[in-house]
Amino acid sequence: MIAADDWHPADGLTLEPNALRAARETERCLAMTAGPGAGKTEMLAQRADFLLRTGACRYPRRILAISFKVDASKNLKERVQRRCGFDLAARFDSYTFHAFAKRIIDRFRPVLTGRDELDVDYRIGDKRVARRQIEFSDLVPLAIQILETSAIARNAIRLTYSDVFLDEFQDCTDEQYALVKLAFQRTAIRLTAVGDTKQKIMGWAGALDGIFQSFATDFDAEPLNMYRNFRSKPCLLRMQNEIVRVMDPASVMPDEQLAGEEGQIFAWRFPTSQQEAEYLADSIATWINQEQLPPAEVAILIARQPDLYGDHLMAALERRSIPFRNEQQIQDISVEPAARLIIDYLSCLYGKREPKAWIRLMEQLIPFADEDVQSCVRQDFQRFFAEQRKNAALSESLDEPFTGWWESACALLRKVGIETLSALSPDYESRVRLTEVVNDTRARINELLESEPNLPRALERFSDDQAVRFLTIHKSKGLEFDSVIILGVENQTFWGKEDAERCAFFVGVSRAKRRIILTVSDIRDTPPSKPYRWQEKRTPHGEFLGYAIPFISTERAAALMMT
Repeated sequence: MIAADDWHPADGLTLEPNALRAARETERCLAMTAGPGAGKTEMLAQRADFLLRTGACRYPRRILAISFKVDASKNLKERVQRRCGFDLAARFDSYTFHAFAKRIIDRFRPVLTGRDELDVDYRIGDKRVARRQIEFSDLVPLAIQILETSAIARNAIRLTYSDVFLDEFQDCTDEQYALVKLAFQRTAIRLTAVGDTKQKIMGWAGALDGIFQSFATDFDAEPLNMYRNFRSKPCLLRMQNEIVRVMDPASVMPDEQLAGEEGQIFAWRFPTSQQEAEYLADSIATWINQEQLPPAEVAILIARQPDLYGDHLMAALERRSIPFRNEQQIQDISVEPAARLIIDYLSCLYGKREPKAWIRLMEQLIPFADEDVQSCVRQDFQRFFAEQRKNAALSESLDEPFTGWWESACALLRKVGIETLSALSPDYESRVRLTEVVNDTRARINELLESEPNLPRALERFSDDQAVRFLTIHKSKGLEFDSVIILGVENQTFWGKEDAERCAFFVGVSRAKRRIILTVSDIRDTPPSKPYRWQEKRTPHGEFLGYAIPFISTERAAALMMT
């Protein structure tokens, strides 16, 4: 433990004044707004480091972080581990709103009575079944009911945490905010809410207007702003600034803070979506093969229906053997810890050299214990792994490579044991959920093997870090990529309410660190599923493309604009 005055940001990082002030705050709640790329996640990680190292979060109290997406929750947890080490990070809980609600239900389930009464092995499904099953949308309301009914439940939560972080708070719904207030209002717990009002794209889900103002009033929180964007290159920042000028004129950045010529902006128009796909696939192949850009640094963002808009491009990437993953299709299975364990193990077992996978595997399997215990566990696992490698090599010598991959995965799960597996995620306290994740992982690998029979390459497509990603703009929140393609910047794609669509477009543009590409297709072929009211003839979205045009040189535009 160190004195507060002796604490400095971990890893020698420099925080802007308001971020440093927020990291060190010990008295008040904070309402912190910031632009994309301003380092909100880093500020929270540094704040966790400060609270844990200085004893401001006094043992055995913990820190709770609540995010809106599994990816964001996982990223924050990993960053805290890097900043303050695994021992201190063990007192940092990072959940989504729904995962936090489920924790409350699992711990205080007996409080629920009548039609809401649940058996101990209840599960989550697509419909309510008395006592046995609830819907995903029931989690937060049932947690609220428990906290409203039980003072014991409220007090247990309040005694557990000294600090609560609320990430991407601009997207908080009225129901979720009610849960926050029930759990933490009028207590000594410090709440730090962070977000960007310009990124509020969840209005369709009931996100509150003026949520930061409500929070500041309800929790006597001090408002602070972070301005600096650490993600995007200057050219991209200037384009973003023009969108901000329309959305929030008071937040426009001064020109001197946006100086520099780094960054690339392109706007490409194509006669057909097939030509669009071929040109984009060739461009991505060039980035990967000539620039040595990792595939995971490329994102294809689509306003809605990625399966329908991305079908031609996915097929074109397939023909070029470029790995990709459709985020809508896999439904976050890849970020499940049990899935990650299986994938990393199989990658190490059947791949050539997979140091990253091996490190992740060891981090999941080696317990928090003294060096002797860790050494024994590591040696035991290495003996097991060596034996499994022999079996894999024998199969390969018999010209039957990869045939026993699922048996190998099952051997790993038996070796690890249910106690360790259950500890990978709070959700796995329910054996039903753990079984679902394991079965979904197997099904996803089998699906990938249908198009890529080579197991190591199929596993690459499963992984977050080795494939081009197709995802909706909404799902891209909190993520960043070197190169971002926003597919279909057309009136027929961005057809919702003007303000909401502008915010969504801003979120998409601000995911890019170095290169942004906007595309338009005059004819967008009807997908084989023949979706209702699909429009083949398309028109460019003048406003959104207009933000990019001033920052594309005439020479570059002439060379790259397809007509």
